[in-house]
Amino acid sequence: MNDVLSLIFTGIGATVILDVWGVIRKSLLGLPAPDYTMVGRWMGHMAKGTFRHDRIAAASPVAGERVIGWITHYATGVAFAAGLIGIVGFEWLHEPTIVAALVFGLGTVAVPFLLMQPGMGAGIAASRTANPSAARLQSLITHAVFGFGLWAAAELTSF
Repeated sequence: MNDVLSLIFTGIGATVILDVWGVIRKSLLGLPAPDYTMVGRWMGHMAKGTFRHDRIAAASPVAGERVIGWITHYATGVAFAAGLIGIVGFEWLHEPTIVAALVFGLGTVAVPFLLMQPGMGAGIAASRTANPSAARLQSLITHAVFGFGLWAAAELTSF
């Protein structure tokens, strides 16, 4: 498979694995399933020049926000896969290692901690949420699962 297609497949595959984890997490832990509508609302308001909200749920809805959110979610997965490849090189796609994927996946938690959560009104590293420690732990687990997904998806394309 072409390296660029492998990279795209790896990002999409890792994101699918993350979404499957979200469904499993709901049944195991009673946590809500993933819904990226608020991400879509945030992105929609960015297009209008507003990058930070006190509470994104209180912001006015944006047409197509659910679709925008899910597209952003998958595009982010592909962008993160590209970030990993930018660091380790395309060779990794042919011989993926789980350590590199997990370390990178955990590192991507900086994006929600420092960009998304503050921008959507949850504060740095979910500091303005009802239970910041639980939110942080779930973010770390989620990004570790994404890292695992990067490795698993790359394994599938490395044949």
